Amino acid sequence: MCRNIKTLYNFEPPASDDEIRAAALQYVRKISGFNKPSQANEAAFHAAVDAVAAASRNLLAALETNAAPKNREQEAALARARSARRFSIER
Repeated sequence: MCRNIKTLYNFEPPASDDEIRAAALQYVRKISGFNKPSQANEAAFHAAVDAVAAASRNLLAALETNAAPKNREQEAALARARSARRFSIER
């Protein structure tokens, strides 16, 4: 999976439409190989982003959990700590 796509499920507040669309855009960019499509492919590219965003919205709305919602700030801090441990250079 593309590392730039973040988990959007079970957060308080829930994922916004902008976050869902950004994840859909990253997914379509990854599988198409286009960062910015040519004019010939632009309509298909944007239609795919719309379809992936809609499917993602439907999925997030349908999922159920008994777990408490995660806190965005705490999850970001944990990710930064993991990254620091992973990429720290020991001499």
